[in-house]
Amino acid sequence: MAQQWRERLGRFGVWRGFGLVTPDLAAELERLGYGALWLGASPPADLGVVSELLGATTTLVVATGIVNMWGSDPHEVAASFARIQAAHPGRFLLGVGIGHPEATKEYAKPYETAVAYLDTLLADGVPGDDIVLAALGRKMLRLAAGRTAGAHPYLVPVGYTRHAREILGPGPLFATEHKAVLSADQEAAREIGRLRVERPYLGLVNYTSNLRRLGWTDADLAGRGSDALIDALVAHGEPADVAAQLTEHLSAGADHLCVQLLTPPGADLVDGYRRLAAALALSS
Repeated sequence: MAQQWRERLGRFGVWRGFGLVTPDLAAELERLGYGALWLGASPPADLGVVSELLGATTTLVVATGIVNMWGSDPHEVAASFARIQAAHPGRFLLGVGIGHPEATKEYAKPYETAVAYLDTLLADGVPGDDIVLAALGRKMLRLAAGRTAGAHPYLVPVGYTRHAREILGPGPLFATEHKAVLSADQEAAREIGRLRVERPYLGLVNYTSNLRRLGWTDADLAGRGSDALIDALVAHGEPADVAAQLTEHLSAGADHLCVQLLTPPGADLVDGYRRLAAALALSS
């Protein structure tokens, strides 16, 4: 089933907070040739936004990136999945994850929580092949490979993709998020990226621990983050430059890249995704 998702998702999709997505935006992204729209910022368990976006499109895959296990009852999520699957078969990929401890008072035993949550989803009829798991560490990656279609990491450089693919093996799906800024002004682009990375992610232990495992130092992670770190986490430059940087993930073993385009206030987001689609040679 992972191979079917590779074909449905295509090589490139879009990642955006669910509250910032409209049916019109989804339809335009589909028209531009993006294969999937990933909904971040913990969409609620009723998944009403997923139904709305699928209803406004015809081929686009909608995925959650992610439903937070601490805030969304798995039985309700499973019922929502069944409703969506009946109306739009094969176009919804359920991404779930444990989030980060700073946001959840009840946060404890994350691995055991993830196992139990997946057990409930599967028992309620959600096929494992239609689930992806947010994963950074080795144990979560192995859980993703063994119980779901694959892994959906966030805030990772290309080096992580190589590392994760070695753990997952060739079969499971690997769909990772990456940030991008379209600007020939390196300093301005880096500042836009740094604003998004610094807060909240350089203050969240699951992300900083993962980056340390990859060899990034305390100096890289201190303050607002080193230039080298920001450059590794945020592609920037002209559209062709950004396309080349994003494609490095695919060369390193990713199947699908969820692009989170960062723009200055007042910029035309759709125009940015249009320019990037042209540089990525997507089929509109």
